[in-house]
Amino acid sequence: MTNTIAALRSREVDDSRGNPTVETDVVTSSDDQGRAIVPSGASTGDDEALELRDGEKRRGGKGVRQAITNVLGPLYKVVCGMDVFDQAAIDKAMIDADGTSNKKVYGANAILSISMASLHAAANASNLPLYLYAWQLINSNKGLIPEELIFPLPMMNMINGGEHANNSIDMQEAMIQPKYGAFEDLPSALDACSEVQHRLAKRLDALSHGTSVGDEGGFAPNLDSDEEAFQLLDEAVSDAGFEGMFNYCIDAAATEFYDEGTRLYDFNGANRTSEEMIQILEDWVSKYPIISVEDWLADTDHDGWKLLTDRLGKRLQLVGDDLFCTNPRILQEGIDKGLANALLVKVNQIGTVTETFQAVAKAVKAGYQCVMSHRSGESEDTTIADLAVALCCGQIKTGGFSRSDRIAKYNQLRRIWEDAKERGIICLLGIAQ
Repeated sequence: MTNTIAALRSREVDDSRGNPTVETDVVTSSDDQGRAIVPSGASTGDDEALELRDGEKRRGGKGVRQAITNVLGPLYKVVCGMDVFDQAAIDKAMIDADGTSNKKVYGANAILSISMASLHAAANASNLPLYLYAWQLINSNKGLIPEELIFPLPMMNMINGGEHANNSIDMQEAMIQPKYGAFEDLPSALDACSEVQHRLAKRLDALSHGTSVGDEGGFAPNLDSDEEAFQLLDEAVSDAGFEGMFNYCIDAAATEFYDEGTRLYDFNGANRTSEEMIQILEDWVSKYPIISVEDWLADTDHDGWKLLTDRLGKRLQLVGDDLFCTNPRILQEGIDKGLANALLVKVNQIGTVTETFQAVAKAVKAGYQCVMSHRSGESEDTTIADLAVALCCGQIKTGGFSRSDRIAKYNQLRRIWEDAKERGIICLLGIAQ
């Protein structure tokens, strides 16, 4: 029995920053439905797929009415009648119709909304939870249940800075991550992360820093230096009784404080060369249990990235976000040059589910780790939680343990863990680094 895309519904909804974004429903000929909301980033790489905004006075120029018009008009004509189970064909048809490398004709937000909603509709039509349907799609094991799944260890945002908070911290995120093997299951790991965040709140309050949170649910204090963030994390982990059970992770988002002309980084009150930035990181790694560092250097600073990888690549997970933009072509160039050793996975950076799968496959083949990631502008949509499990990434970045847009993903991971256990699937937590 065929099950084809019969109708699309699309609307403007609001993300976690109160900005418009695209929500799309896919309805099939068998009346199965799927819905998805597209996220939006604040610190974005130059090579990201284009997020189409209206640019008019309404909503500060951030409206997405044109993207919705594209969903309901030309893109509907492209996908109408297509087999909802053929995700690759649906995505390719939209990519070909757009005809540009960054999806600027119809907008990556328009295309991705259909791509993700189609995946949801196909899972619903299969009477499978999204994580299991996506796992089968990735592995071409139709109707088979995996013997084991790798669930992601959370990189939980504790302290926000950079473009994600109005404070004195230059780096964008200081995160905690449960050590591999320290907790017996995902629920207990999440519980421990929550406890650390509550203890950190008490520390910050006692120091009169305040406990307001940034875009991604981490606290946004004004600290004397970025390094102070790790001193506070040490204290919070100890206060919570989990000493030695957590590692720390960094997202510097260095492109945001890099000057292309001078090739210097405006970091912690001084202009720094690439080598000086690497030395700062090396000093921190000697003092704190830092295990993963994302975008420590700018996306265009390839010489610096090469030096960083050669010097610290065997000691740290060096994650490329702006560097790779979840783009299989750009990732391959980085692999060939020996840049970084891990890929940050953001579906809206590339604009389709299929291309996201391709980027992960390329990373895994090259021996790179993968980290599934949210964006700073999120919603109640939980697709990335399911994809993190389906792709067996072993790691997920989806914010602090606050704000419902972040908690929604953690709650979905709890549900998936429970569902997989009930199905008799072996649930593993994280990948040994």
